[in-house]
Amino acid sequence: MTDRYVTRHPRDWAVKAPGGVRASSVHSTQRDAEQAAKQTVRNLGGGEVRIHGRDGRWRNSDTVPPGNDPNPPRDRKH
Repeated sequence: MTDRYVTRHPRDWAVKAPGGVRASSVHSTQRDAEQAAKQTVRNLGGGEVRIHGRDGRWRNSDTVPPGNDPNPPRDRKH
């Protein structure tokens, strides 16, 4: 499973792999970064996209098919 994180970049939003130092891509809005992260994960066979808020804490996450959702009954947002 391939995961990606959407994190704050100095003035923008970045898509990063877990443990990665450099951003895979940088976007002007969090929404654009989230969409890019989901597309990347989808192209790599599915996984988890975790969105961080401005404070750096996880704000939301979404499993992109065909990934294995660790908690399917509780995921009612997507």
